[in-house]
Amino acid sequence: MPRSTTRTRWRLGLATTALLAATALVPVPAHAETVTDYAVTVDPAAQGAQIDDTMYGVFFEDINRAADGGLYAELVQNRSFEYSAVDNRAYTPLTSWTVDGAAQVLDDAGRLNDRNRNYLSLGAGSAVTNAGYNTGVRVEQGKRYDFSVWARAASGSTLTVSLQDAGGVLATARAVTVRKGGWARYRATFTATRTSSEGRLTVASSAATALDMVSLFPRDTYRHEPNGLRKDLAEKIAALHPGFVRFPGGCLVNTGSMQDYSEASGWQRARSYQWKDTVGPVEERAVNSNFWGYNQSYGLGYYEYFRFAEDIGAMPLPVVPALVTGCGRNRAVVDDALLKRHIQDTLDLIEFANGPVTSPWGRKRAQMGHPAPFRLTHLEVGNEENLPAEFFARFAQFRAAVEAKYPDVTVVSNSGPDDSGQTFDTAWQLNRDAGVAMVDEHYYNSPQWFLQNNDRYDSYDRNGPKVFLGEYASQGNAFKNGLAEAAYMTGLERNADVVKLASYAPLFANEDYVQWRPDLVWFNNHASWNSANYEVQKLFMTNVGDRVVPSTATGTPSLQGPVTGAVGLSTWATSAAYDDVRVTGANGDTLLSDDFSGDASRWTHTGGGSWSLQDGQYVQTDTAAENTMVFAGDTAWHDYDLRVKATKKSGKEGFLVAFGVKDTGNYYWWNLGGWNNTRSAVEQAVDGGKSTLISKAGSVETGRAYDIDVKVRGRQVTLYLDGQEWGSFTDDKPAEPFRQVVTEDDRTGDLIVKVVNAQSTQARTAIDLGGARVASRARVTTLAAAPDAVNTETGTAVAPVASTFTGVANRFTYTFPANSVTFLRIGQR
Repeated sequence: MPRSTTRTRWRLGLATTALLAATALVPVPAHAETVTDYAVTVDPAAQGAQIDDTMYGVFFEDINRAADGGLYAELVQNRSFEYSAVDNRAYTPLTSWTVDGAAQVLDDAGRLNDRNRNYLSLGAGSAVTNAGYNTGVRVEQGKRYDFSVWARAASGSTLTVSLQDAGGVLATARAVTVRKGGWARYRATFTATRTSSEGRLTVASSAATALDMVSLFPRDTYRHEPNGLRKDLAEKIAALHPGFVRFPGGCLVNTGSMQDYSEASGWQRARSYQWKDTVGPVEERAVNSNFWGYNQSYGLGYYEYFRFAEDIGAMPLPVVPALVTGCGRNRAVVDDALLKRHIQDTLDLIEFANGPVTSPWGRKRAQMGHPAPFRLTHLEVGNEENLPAEFFARFAQFRAAVEAKYPDVTVVSNSGPDDSGQTFDTAWQLNRDAGVAMVDEHYYNSPQWFLQNNDRYDSYDRNGPKVFLGEYASQGNAFKNGLAEAAYMTGLERNADVVKLASYAPLFANEDYVQWRPDLVWFNNHASWNSANYEVQKLFMTNVGDRVVPSTATGTPSLQGPVTGAVGLSTWATSAAYDDVRVTGANGDTLLSDDFSGDASRWTHTGGGSWSLQDGQYVQTDTAAENTMVFAGDTAWHDYDLRVKATKKSGKEGFLVAFGVKDTGNYYWWNLGGWNNTRSAVEQAVDGGKSTLISKAGSVETGRAYDIDVKVRGRQVTLYLDGQEWGSFTDDKPAEPFRQVVTEDDRTGDLIVKVVNAQSTQARTAIDLGGARVASRARVTTLAAAPDAVNTETGTAVAPVASTFTGVANRFTYTFPANSVTFLRIGQR
C-alpha cells in the first residue's frame, strides 16, 4: 500500500495537539529504582515489520441506528412514509407521525416514483407532525435548518411549516406555496430561536395535498454536504485519522433476499444491502428492511460513504454480497443468473468508484457531483459466511471477474464468524490454497481472551494471505475492556507484516436504539461521547509509527490450578428437558446425582426462563428467554465427570450444559445447537464476557434425547456426545497483563514505546533502548482509570493525560501506573 507523508503529519500533529491541550500531568515516575517488576529490551538495529498507513481504520454498519437517526443528519424520521411491518412488527407507514384531521398513506399510481412507493394524502385544513428521533427534533438557538418536501396539489395549496416543542415556538413558521399540478420539490429555511431536544415538525395544508420526502436538515453538517452527515459524529471518526473505512456491513450485506427492488421481484424490502439501491437522487433510492429490525432510507448511501472516506483521507473498503447468507441464516443461493448479475454489479461498483466520466457509472458519479475518481483499491466479497465451501465457490467467481478487468483491485475474502473452529479452519485452507491476497477475520471475545492471545499472529505464515481484522471487540465498554484490547493491539503491530488492516466494531450506538453492545461511540439526538475503547483506539491510531522496532519483555509469573466450579443447565430461546444428572469425582465418588424424581431443591436458578419438574425431568419452557441458567454443586469441585441427558422440546436453538461454574458471570458451557441451531461450541465466560474455545458446525434434533458427558481433568476438558468424543481443549494460556511494542516514526525519528499494564498494581520497568542515542525527555500520553470506569454523556472517566518525563537514557526505569496504557515518544539524536 502507498505510504503517505501527509498521514504521518496528521498523526504527529494530533499527538502534539493532545500534549498541548492537556491541563493535568500524571505524576513523574521515579527513575532510580534498583528493583523492577519487568524489563523491556529494545533492539533498534534490527529490522522490524513495516507498518502501512492503513493499519488501523473504522468499520461502519447501520446497526444501533448508526445511519438514519445517527451519522446521517436528517432530523425527520420516516420522512417518506415507507415504514412497514416488514421492517418491524410495531411499524406502520405513519410511525413517528401524528395526524390532526384527515390523512392517509397511499400506495398507488399517484406516487412520486416507482421506488418511493408510499406517499401521504393530507386533507384540507389538516396537519401532520413528526417526532424525530430519541426525544424529538434537535435544534440549537441561532442555527439554520433546511426544510424540503415533495408535494403536489390538484388546485394548488399553501403549506404552513412550523417547529415547536411543549414550551412553544422554536422558529418562525414558514408558508410554502404549492403550485397546481404534478410533483415538485419545495424548500424553506428556519432559524431556531431556542435550543431544544424535544422539537416537533408540523406541516399543515390549506387544501388537499400529496406529500412525500418531508425533510429537515441542519445547515451545519460535516463538510456542508447538502445530503450531509451529523457533524459531531463525523468529527469523532475524523479525529481517529483512520486509514480505511469499511462499509456498509456486516450482517446487512449477507442476509435477506439477493433480489433487486423491482416489480419483477415483488418490491422485496428485506434485501441484502446492494449498492445500486443507494445512489442517485435520494427521493429515488430504494428503502430496505434492515437486518437489525428497523427501516433503512438509504439517504446515506455508497456515494456518501465514498465522499466521507475521501474527506477524512481514508481508503474506502466496500463489502458486497457473496450470495451465501450468514448471521445465523445459513443458506447458499443457487441461481447462476442472479450470481452473474451480482458479479456484474461488483464490476459496475468499481467503475462507479474509479471509472472515467465517459463510462456509464463514472458518468453517474460525476452527475452526483464528483467527476474525479474515488481511487478504490480494496473490495471485500462476503461477510462471516458459515458455509465455507459454498462461499468460496462463489467468491472465486467474483475474484476472477474483478482481477480480469481490474487487476489493481485487491479482492478480500473472509474466514467466517469465529476466531477458530471447523468453519475457520476450512475457510483459511481454501483461501491459502487459492492464494487469496487478504482474509478478513472477525471475533468478539472476553477481555481475558485478548490478554491470553497477544501471540495469535506470531505463528501465521509470513508468505500466506494477509490478515484483515475487520471486526473485533472485548464485549464491554469499561476501561478493563479497553486495556485488554490495547494489550492485543501491541500484538497486531508486532505482526504488521501479516496483519495489514484492523478495525474495532461496531462503530456507533444510539443509546435509545441498541441492538449490539459494546460500541465505540455513543450518542443521542443532542450529544455524543467517546467510550473508553475509543480513547484506546485513538491513542494507537494517531501514534502508529512506520516500522516495528524489535523488542522483548519479561512476563508475569502465572500459576494456574485446575478448572474448578459447579455444574449448570441452561437454554437460549429454546425449551429443553434435562434428566439423570450425575457428577462423579476422578476417584469415582458421587458428588451429585439427580433424576428429578423428587424436587429440584439442589438447583439454584440464576437466569431467566421458567423451570419446573415434569414427568421426572427438569424442564425449561420459555422459548423467548435467553440464558436460563440453573446450577448445582460446589464451586470448589475439580477433576470430575458430568453426565446428563438433554432433549430439545421446541424453539430456535438447542441446549447448554455448564461446568466450572463460579457465579453468573464466570463459567464454561457446551452450547449444543447454538446460533439458530447451526453450530455447537464450548464458550468460556469471564466477568460476563464470553470467548469461544472450540467450535463445530452442527445442529440438534427436536425430541431426541442426547447423552452428554464432560470430563474435567486439571485444565483439560474432553467432551463426549452420545458416547463419541466430540472434542477437547486445554485452558492453560496465561492472561498476561503486561504487554508492549515499540515502533519508530520515520518523519520525526521518534521511538514510540507503547506499554499496557492491565493489572491493579503499578509496574516498575527497566527499559533498555539497545544503544540508541536518545534525548533525555520523552513526551508521555497516559490512559489510566479504574478497571470498571465507563465514559458517559455526563462524565469522562477515561481520557488521555499528557506529561513530560525527563529521566530518559539509553537505560532507564519507568513506573507504569496500575490499569494504564502509556505511550512514550522518545526523540533520537
